[in-house]
Amino acid sequence: MNTQQLSPNCKDIAEINKNQGIPHGWKQVRFKDCIEIANGQVDPKVEPYCNMKHVGLENIEKFTGRLLFAKLAKDENLTSGKYLFNEGDVLYGKIRPELSKVYLAEFEGICSADIYPLKPKKDIIAKFLKYILLDHRFFRYAVSVSARTGLPKINRDDLGGFKIHVPPIREQQKIADILSTWDKAIELKEKLIEQKKELKKGLMQRLLTGKVRFSGFDKEWRSVPIESVCELSIGKTPSRKVQKYWGKGHKWIAISDMKDKYITNTQEEITDLALKETGIQVIPKGTVIMSFKLTLGRLAITGEDMYSNEAIVSFRIKNPDVLDYEFLYYYLSSIDITKYGSQAAKGITLNSDSLKEIMIKLPTKCEQIKIRDALCFYDKKIDLLEQELEALKQQKKGLMQLLLTGKVRVKC
Repeated sequence: MNTQQLSPNCKDIAEINKNQGIPHGWKQVRFKDCIEIANGQVDPKVEPYCNMKHVGLENIEKFTGRLLFAKLAKDENLTSGKYLFNEGDVLYGKIRPELSKVYLAEFEGICSADIYPLKPKKDIIAKFLKYILLDHRFFRYAVSVSARTGLPKINRDDLGGFKIHVPPIREQQKIADILSTWDKAIELKEKLIEQKKELKKGLMQRLLTGKVRFSGFDKEWRSVPIESVCELSIGKTPSRKVQKYWGKGHKWIAISDMKDKYITNTQEEITDLALKETGIQVIPKGTVIMSFKLTLGRLAITGEDMYSNEAIVSFRIKNPDVLDYEFLYYYLSSIDITKYGSQAAKGITLNSDSLKEIMIKLPTKCEQIKIRDALCFYDKKIDLLEQELEALKQQKKGLMQLLLTGKVRVKC
């Protein structure tokens, strides 16, 4: 790994440390020797605690060290005891599955009892401690010891017993500053992606309602029920009791597989025997599919011939000269399909009859393609940004492994 080729700027990285043991100038310490775990809870209903910001596990984003939001304790109507923390303390979620939640406090406040406020005492600074807690080695340790005890949390003794190698304070500061640079770059890229998504959303609302038209197109759109232009087909789940139905063969879609615009991979596959004995219908390549049970309105396009479960409906276009499948995908993305459903005990539900009532507005095929191409252009820009974001995350992950072990040293 050539660290000099990474970005953001890594000019502070000086050399590769070939020593496989404790890096020169570093020392091994236990958490209990360099941090203090807060004790004693306070009442969030009384002054001054009711006017302090409250941080719970739901406020902290996993694996990033970011605070999503925080409200005053009195605004959340808190009742049970909370821990007091100071600015500069590191908040650590001690409960499974939230062992990856870490936040370096930028204000004084109170936090839930399922969070440890950690106060650096000596040998370690808060910014460096945050990255140690976010590192995959500590995460694996926390998961391991919490599972061993049979409790859904890491206890104080196990947390205090974790051994780390720490550099001198100045080197800790440099390491933390470098990793913070990556964090800022990641956050900026995420904000840019959100801006692009909002721009695309606004463009969809204008183009798919006909409020904005491309030059050369003035023919009136027609409104039709979806069943007049598509054949609707609902999937099926072969019996789980018949093992020979499940295995390598044909890709079978569950809602959890519908993560991207085009779907080419599934967690499960079904066999030729399942096709033969269950009568499950194939969904051809290039077909728009939509979830309509439990999770409503999730959309994808099949990247090859596939099959699906009974919570997914496929819209097979009857006449490709009338309707473009990518235009259909974007159009269904832009409408509220819950208005075609009915209220039930578990919320809004849709069925085969209500799905047929979905109305779509159709411009000419040429105008559909013009609209589709404009929205695809935004999708490609967003996809590129997301690839860049993933690259930054992987670079940071690799850099953490090098810097936090002393395999790569920094200039001080």
